[in-house]
Amino acid sequence: MDAWDIVKIVMQIFGGMGTFLVGMKFLSDNMTRLAHGKLQKMLNRTAKSRFAGVGIGTGMTILGQSSAFTTVMVVGLVNAGIMTLFQATTIIMGANIGTTLNAWVIALAGSDITAVFLALAAVGVFITMFSKSEKTKSIGNVITAFGLIFVGLKFMSSALSFEKGTAEFDAISGVLGAIRNPFLLLLLGIAITALVQSSTAVNAIIITMASLGMVIGGGGNAPLYIIIGSNIGTCVTALISSLGASTNAKRAALIHFMFNFFGAIIFMVILVCWTGFADTVLAGIFPSDITVFGKPGLGQTMQIALFHTMFNVINTLLFLPFVKGFVWLADFVVRGKKEPEEKAPVAPVLFGELDERLLRSPSVALGYLYQETGKVFTFAVNTLSDSFEAFIDKDVAKAEEIQKQNDELSEANKRAISYLVKLSGQTPLMEDEETISTLHYVLNDIMRVGELADNVTKYTRHYVEDDLVFSNEFLEMTQNMYEKIKKLYVLSLATFLYRDFARLADVDRLEDEIDRDRKELVNTHIKRLNEGKCQPQNSSVFINLVGNLERAADHITYIAHSIEGARGKKDIGMRPSLQ
Repeated sequence: MDAWDIVKIVMQIFGGMGTFLVGMKFLSDNMTRLAHGKLQKMLNRTAKSRFAGVGIGTGMTILGQSSAFTTVMVVGLVNAGIMTLFQATTIIMGANIGTTLNAWVIALAGSDITAVFLALAAVGVFITMFSKSEKTKSIGNVITAFGLIFVGLKFMSSALSFEKGTAEFDAISGVLGAIRNPFLLLLLGIAITALVQSSTAVNAIIITMASLGMVIGGGGNAPLYIIIGSNIGTCVTALISSLGASTNAKRAALIHFMFNFFGAIIFMVILVCWTGFADTVLAGIFPSDITVFGKPGLGQTMQIALFHTMFNVINTLLFLPFVKGFVWLADFVVRGKKEPEEKAPVAPVLFGELDERLLRSPSVALGYLYQETGKVFTFAVNTLSDSFEAFIDKDVAKAEEIQKQNDELSEANKRAISYLVKLSGQTPLMEDEETISTLHYVLNDIMRVGELADNVTKYTRHYVEDDLVFSNEFLEMTQNMYEKIKKLYVLSLATFLYRDFARLADVDRLEDEIDRDRKELVNTHIKRLNEGKCQPQNSSVFINLVGNLERAADHITYIAHSIEGARGKKDIGMRPSLQ
């Protein structure tokens, strides 16, 4: 074998790995699209049960086809404050179980069923090309992705498919068998996985070599050390993802690492002490000469897949009772910054934690943004309430505070719109696109409420500086009108967050009452003006004030009616509290 032959083998292996990774990414993206609505529903059920968390983590990983997808998503949710560390720990454990399915799929690559999967690449492409349904196209893409995965595995297999006893086979086996130290094999698994950021890719390489009869590290437990290392190496993705994130997000990534690291220690001790583990336990379940889908001699590939499953399932069973211990240890290692006691607490920034990690699942990201929009809606209405109370109290000093609140609303609006643009760039489903469009309008309505609050502060200044006098009757009628606006807000917020179409009739009824109140106030003012009971200079402030309040009620009503574009569609919100 000359140098050029070696170069060709290496290039073919890398080409196969590249095709395999592209297939995995394509599969993950389209499985996530098909799982639209399911991921966020899973996330809503993690609060109470450890076993539910493990099950949800397993399910999310199977749907997303990547434990890295799940753990990065969890880091993002913890960073955003949606998920606790306790919930995150159980989901991470489940994610490690879910990813073992990939090893079983790869183990089948050496069987005669491979030809069927290779043909899927073309079948999926034709389905995508000739289908008009978005869901059907995603199904076609999933089929194509499976085909690409097996094409990549076939490339790697072909690059190494030398007959036993040939110089090439002996040369490659010699290189693979040169590293016999268990800890060096462990480090090799960590390094390769950290480099390609995919434990599945490392499993694919090891299983492919095993299917060709190549002996790694002298055989026995040797391939298992690399598999253990790959489980540690896969934590790198989450650790990188946590850089620059909140303290709790860093803790979530650390918990993922600790789970795999402590599990690796346990299994390394077992395998180093029990050198015949693979030859007795694994071979006892899957003998080396076992036939799988018409292909004999695939026992070792099935053994590796089995060990990968055993590693993650047993570790989960061992560590699940100690979830709180993992959380405590993460809190101890990653210390939060203590604020000085005399320092006043800082209010959370509106839309300040729109975590881009969540963009990996547009439906989850959109659900989070929907929830946060409800909070900003509340902030805007509170700003309006502050400005109206300042008018009643003739408090011009409140103007500066209200201006700051409006500045924050403006910045929040920019952040939210920027996030929505990024969401649109993730090619979400059509119903998500409709919700994105709706949120653009809702954010505009929220901004208008804030601007109307600013207008009210200007009327307060005229009220005080021009020494205007309003009757108690007028002030009382205006306050009654504003009480209805506050009730309208509560109804609209509930309607918006929970897509409660039944409340729309109540929203419209209350908004009509507010319109009638404005007309009555204006007519009463004109009558009093004609009777000489009201100062003419009051008119501008009076009419503009009640007009602005009525316009604020209109925008609040628009927010409630924004759900009509989603009638009959599934809920995408995170079910936030109204408190």
